[in-house]
Amino acid sequence: MVVEVGYAQAWDLEARAPWRPISAGEARERDVTGLPYVVVYREPGREAPLEVRLVSWRDHYVGLWVYDAQGRRTYDLDMRLLDDPARLLRRYAVGWHYTGPEMPEFDEKCPRITVDLFPDGRGRRTEEPRGKGGGSHATSPGLRDDERWMDRPAFGQWPLLSAQVHGLMEAPDLVVAESAESGEAGEPGDGDAPATCWRPPRAAQPGPINELFRPGVRVTDGYHPEQTVVEPRRVGTLRVPSGLLAVSGPDIDEGDGPHISVPVPPGEYVLDEARVYYSYHCEWRDTEVTTTDPTAVRLLVSETPAATWEMALGPDDDPRLFIEDQIAGFDTDGATGCFADAGAWEPLVALFERGLIQGEPDLDGYEDIDDGSMFLQRTWDEASGGELMAFATTGDGTYPVWVGRSDAGEVVAVVVLVEGMPELLPERDGTTADA
Repeated sequence: MVVEVGYAQAWDLEARAPWRPISAGEARERDVTGLPYVVVYREPGREAPLEVRLVSWRDHYVGLWVYDAQGRRTYDLDMRLLDDPARLLRRYAVGWHYTGPEMPEFDEKCPRITVDLFPDGRGRRTEEPRGKGGGSHATSPGLRDDERWMDRPAFGQWPLLSAQVHGLMEAPDLVVAESAESGEAGEPGDGDAPATCWRPPRAAQPGPINELFRPGVRVTDGYHPEQTVVEPRRVGTLRVPSGLLAVSGPDIDEGDGPHISVPVPPGEYVLDEARVYYSYHCEWRDTEVTTTDPTAVRLLVSETPAATWEMALGPDDDPRLFIEDQIAGFDTDGATGCFADAGAWEPLVALFERGLIQGEPDLDGYEDIDDGSMFLQRTWDEASGGELMAFATTGDGTYPVWVGRSDAGEVVAVVVLVEGMPELLPERDGTTADA
């Protein structure tokens, strides 16, 4: 069997077609320099590709997408190049098992299996017999080392990895099909490629964080169609004499230390919370009511507006392993987070546990906060002057920590969203708040 191999700068997901075809020589140059490119494997006479390989060495990434005869994606494999340049980790894989030729691509009822692997041997295999939302069963994959990793082939020597999926008993003859016209200068992501083109996976991105603290901005949380940002509520201050801010769940195992640490100038900083005002129909009262709810808590380092926002990483977070929209942050089993002076972390958390968990009466260095805000408890260490302020989240799980920086790169704010990232609504004149 003959399989044609073609190269392009990108792959158009909507059209299921290569974008800006390039020659094998141009693809080799992009491979050497780390620029993104794709490889398309086709069987003559078949409209849908057999598989598409997506390469971006600068992002430590190689992807493999397998298509069936109906043009539906049946398998995704996300591979990562880490510390060993000779092999690739099979980081993440999803397989869809369509029940018939009429089932649409990625149908919610389509059974699927997901495998999530890490270089330290951890992993998770999740079966969803009736697709997303239909129940699941998770187990440890128990794979051998050679099943977790694959040798990195040299350029031009990659096999058709989906050969068995397509029922090929023997290795096909791979023939390079030269492009009709070579690609132009540039690369996808620079504004040239359509929005429908593939790009390497990236972690969760900051949303309209600045706008959550800007009165008058209109947003929606997806459930309430319209909410209006009101003036942030100042709750108090936090002393960070060590110059290292801890953002974490205070309900962690002893000796683990805070999940996230952010360097800030030593000082005392304002704590406030973002709030939105909205109306909704109350079923049990059968009337329209209005309310004001918090959406985020903030430690304000400077009055300078944040020019950029970044997701803070913990000591064990490796950005090379992030899949699309993955978050990092602090974990909580008690629906609680905190801002604290990392230099006094252990005594501050010990006071929090003694006051809240053990309920010691009249405890020096501990205070319950009863002002209706998201901030619930405060502790302070007399020896260092460091403080901790605990706040409520909307549940257990992982909460990302967003660090705002000025144009000069200085930290100006640290924010935790307690209600998820809202979406901006158009202003009354039809523009958006960040236009």
